[in-house]
Amino acid sequence: MAWEIQFQHGIHLPQIGWSLDATRRAERAFVSHAHSDHMARHAEVICTRTTARLMRARLPSKKRLEHILPFGHTEQLTPECTVTLHPAGHIFGSAQILLDHTTHGSLLYTGDFKLLPSHAAEPCATPHADTLIMETTFGLPRYVFPPSAEIIANLVAFCRDTLAAGATPVLLCYSLGKSQEVLRALAASGLPIMLQSETHRLTRICAQLGLDFPPHSEFDAATHAGHVVICPPHAPGLLKRIPTARTASITGWALDSRPFHGQQHAAAFPLSDHADYPSLLRYVELVQPKRVYTLHGFAKPFAATLRALGIAAQPIGTDFQTELPLA
Repeated sequence: MAWEIQFQHGIHLPQIGWSLDATRRAERAFVSHAHSDHMARHAEVICTRTTARLMRARLPSKKRLEHILPFGHTEQLTPECTVTLHPAGHIFGSAQILLDHTTHGSLLYTGDFKLLPSHAAEPCATPHADTLIMETTFGLPRYVFPPSAEIIANLVAFCRDTLAAGATPVLLCYSLGKSQEVLRALAASGLPIMLQSETHRLTRICAQLGLDFPPHSEFDAATHAGHVVICPPHAPGLLKRIPTARTASITGWALDSRPFHGQQHAAAFPLSDHADYPSLLRYVELVQPKRVYTLHGFAKPFAATLRALGIAAQPIGTDFQTELPLA
């Protein structure tokens, strides 16, 4: 008997009574990582130690029951189903969940993931599963990211050129995940770095949990000259305090060569914490699922690509019904 998969503000698995990355409150939910679009004020959660700590910082709750599992450790979730968490490679502490049911077989849910090496996340695992639910944000052939070393070299050159011109390079990265990756990626450059306040707070938590960082300080308007500044894309208050700012957007969408976040930037660098198109295909090849459900981004065309390769696949969410084969 196949798994029953429902899309209700995230994935819901009625056969075991658990949700996956639900964006509205659920009684029981797996939280893959602590980005705001993957968590809510759930009553009971399964997550990693790192995600639990970051959730407490970003979404405090005294009533939440946490089941904290180390990577690779298997526990009984229900009398018929075990649960194991594996690294997702997306951000520090991000996890995939592998469910093994005596009746329905194994199900792997990736959440957001990155197969290529990350500067700030544990290496992505590829456990075998009968059913795979995978994120497909960059599920079109045009999304092929350059080598990370090349991107970082270009980013360092941008920062050095900007500083040499008497301006301030401002790198726009989300406060959790990308900011820590960029900070660690710049370690060898020796560039002096300041972090926006929330980015600094979350980076400090990651350091307490064991992630090493190069020297940096919290942003100070009075002394920021001569520093690289890392801050979230939506930080107009901070940008107003940097009259000589030259902004660079750090995002996989830089491959589209379009403005980001409603404004023009001096540069854009395609460093992503998601899998690109070749990585998505490689991931499916390694997991060897019998059936694939695609989710987010270009879910519909990527499912069609998999079907053309002879893999049973269909998108889940708004396009779920339109992709069902006709009788």
